[in-house]
Amino acid sequence: MSATSAHEDWARSDAYHNSFLLAPDDALTFAKANSDKHGLRDIAVSAAQGKYLSLLVRSIGAKRVLEVGTLGGYSTIWMGRALPEDGELITLELNEKHVQVARENIAHAGLADKVKVVQGVAAESLAKMAADKPFDFVFIDADKPNNLTYLLEAKRLTRKGAVIIIDNVVRRGKVADLAYTDANCEGIRRLLTHLKTDREVEATTISTVGEKGWDGFMYVLKP
Repeated sequence: MSATSAHEDWARSDAYHNSFLLAPDDALTFAKANSDKHGLRDIAVSAAQGKYLSLLVRSIGAKRVLEVGTLGGYSTIWMGRALPEDGELITLELNEKHVQVARENIAHAGLADKVKVVQGVAAESLAKMAADKPFDFVFIDADKPNNLTYLLEAKRLTRKGAVIIIDNVVRRGKVADLAYTDANCEGIRRLLTHLKTDREVEATTISTVGEKGWDGFMYVLKP
């Protein structure tokens, strides 16, 4: 089976399951269309992955969520909707245009009162945050070379029992192929090397296939 044929099968499977489990959603449709209109790359989570994040936030009763990497705010909307009335989501984004588009999408979804978009270098924004109001859930989906920095800051800023999800850690199997030495793969390998001896968290990687291709996420628990 060719890679193209496999991808088509995965996308068809996603579409089939989504037809039963996901309802049409005007705000999410607007967010994708508005992001496309402004030229943002089509690298946001899929609809199924977005709902998965939403269910995780609800499952642990999260009230405070931190996101590293906003893009157009598609995943932000999924997680923001899962929060209770007094919940808060802070999302970090470097690119000014992305911030503007995300704020439009978040406002259109009716979440402007719950979601704060912070523009700047994520590592610097994280370093400025105090840990006196710990987060319950963190989603890391930004530049992969800095994944370890983001994880260490997420550990500092979360409560015991918090969940940290790190996206795009499989990359079509390239991370496990040491012939690939690009910065993204090397960043994930540094993360894995650290986690091998980090006794403050438990983690596992789940590979995924679907409309976004073959990739995977890391689930990290701070016991």
